[in-house]
Amino acid sequence: DIETSGLSWHASIITVIGLYLVKEDERSLLQLVGREISRQRLTVALHGVDTVFTYNGTRFDLPFINAVLGTNPAAVCHHHDLMDDCWKNGLYGGLKAVEGRLGILRQTRGVTGREAVKLWQRYQRDGDKKALDLLLQYNKEDVINLSLLREKLVTLRL
Repeated sequence: DIETSGLSWHASIITVIGLYLVKEDERSLLQLVGREISRQRLTVALHGVDTVFTYNGTRFDLPFINAVLGTNPAAVCHHHDLMDDCWKNGLYGGLKAVEGRLGILRQTRGVTGREAVKLWQRYQRDGDKKALDLLLQYNKEDVINLSLLREKLVTLRL
């Protein structure tokens, strides 16, 4: 999952790339933030990953990454957009709406993509560490909840 400074890759940057790596019983979170974000670091982070799961990644995350970093994660590993699975089964809306319908909880309830942009701006403009911490928590919940969503979809056989 990515956070950005806006919706247009022509006029915006990627502020956070969050990856929740799941391998058998081992799980780990990796977040690249600000200047840490590069094609090389993303490539290294994805080394050995078989499948990348996203929500609306086909339309947003992957094209944004490709435009800004010049790399397409779907070229090095399989990409599966969970939004397609949800929509095929009547679960429409953004990730947060689907999470709500399936009982997946968030501590950052009420934080939106628009708010994520503002949190980054406060961090950049004012050095507001609490804003950055909230942005990272929001991104963390996004990526962990993708894993939970995937499990729910399998359990419900949707």
